[in-house]
Amino acid sequence: MSLVLVLAFTVLLVAVIPVAHALVIASGVALFWEGMPLLLVAQQMFQQTQSFPMLALPFFILAGTLIMEGKLGEELLRFSGEVMQRVRGGALATTVLGSVVFGGVSGSAVANASALGSVLIPWQKRQGYPAGLCAANNATSAVIDILIPPSIPMILYAVVSGVSIGDLFMAGVLPGVLMAAGFVVVCWWQARKVTVTAEAPPLNAGRLARLAVLALPALILPVLILLALRFGLATPTEIAVMAVLYALVASLLLYRDLSWQRFRKAMVDAGVATGIVMMVIMGSAAASWILTYDQVPQRFAEWVSTTLREPWLVILAMNLIMLLVGGPLDLAPAILLLAPIFVPLAEGIGLDPLQLGLMMVLNLGIGLYTPPVGTTLFISSTIAGSTMSETTKALWPFFWVAIGLLALVSYVPALTIRF
Repeated sequence: MSLVLVLAFTVLLVAVIPVAHALVIASGVALFWEGMPLLLVAQQMFQQTQSFPMLALPFFILAGTLIMEGKLGEELLRFSGEVMQRVRGGALATTVLGSVVFGGVSGSAVANASALGSVLIPWQKRQGYPAGLCAANNATSAVIDILIPPSIPMILYAVVSGVSIGDLFMAGVLPGVLMAAGFVVVCWWQARKVTVTAEAPPLNAGRLARLAVLALPALILPVLILLALRFGLATPTEIAVMAVLYALVASLLLYRDLSWQRFRKAMVDAGVATGIVMMVIMGSAAASWILTYDQVPQRFAEWVSTTLREPWLVILAMNLIMLLVGGPLDLAPAILLLAPIFVPLAEGIGLDPLQLGLMMVLNLGIGLYTPPVGTTLFISSTIAGSTMSETTKALWPFFWVAIGLLALVSYVPALTIRF
């Protein structure tokens, strides 16, 4: 039955059927092939939605939408630009820093790539940076967003694996900061080859302090989230609700830019984004049930354990599989399909499921900008007006930094400790 599921799913993807629909249809075909009732698909789809932690998804998405599309998001970008302009390649590095600060309010790499790219890429091109380099920088930096809490992919992994969302959020901070530092170095190195027409303005301490104050409400939000998680003041779902209230209060009372039209648009955008994610989750639930029914995770774990006897080889194999899957398949369905298979395997070799979660989020995040189907790669190239070839050529230094970090996360457990 699992073989029929995989074949049907592959055929539907080749036929350009949306992933969520392909998962549901393929599950139905597999059950029909075995003569089992199709009602099982609906039951598994519904059951997957009955999860309290899952409520964090729409609220974090809404909070990110309210902040990123308002004056608060504008102040964040201004502050990031003011801080980074005085570094060689500072215009490029602004995207990296912007991804760090937006990572604390968004949780979605695709949303981050669209929001930052539409504002920063035209500015970077005006300063003389090649379109392909601007697109590559934006496409790769957006993945920092899913490492810095809150992170939608981490929530999905936590729901499937049973790992604490709070532990995942806390453990993602250090890898996210390390990736940002590595990308800033790449921006500095790449800028040495480029003749930039604009020069950084002289430092104005008063202006910098004023921008910091205006951006402070957004800058402290991720800190408040981490503190609430660290000291157990609220659950991740409760924190997501409070983040929405925080964004509403900041927009209404501090910046006074929240109109009914913008609120309505934020609600619609968050609803659409949540619907897309939830459809993928529901479709993946049906497919995962079939794989579990056929004992695919257990059989795969036994086969790998007997074939690759060394734990480091098993970890390497898991990373290679995730890199291959993460290219054609989007982040959410890849996590929901691979996590039930890899978690038993990780437990068999003594790998902490928390460490596996960060490996999976980072690894599949790399797939978001792996040509030729990467989502953030396509979005960034479209905004920059560059060809896929130009963007891919400029992408490699960022790619190897991410691969180096992936190796560290995979083999150095201290980078993913539970706080």
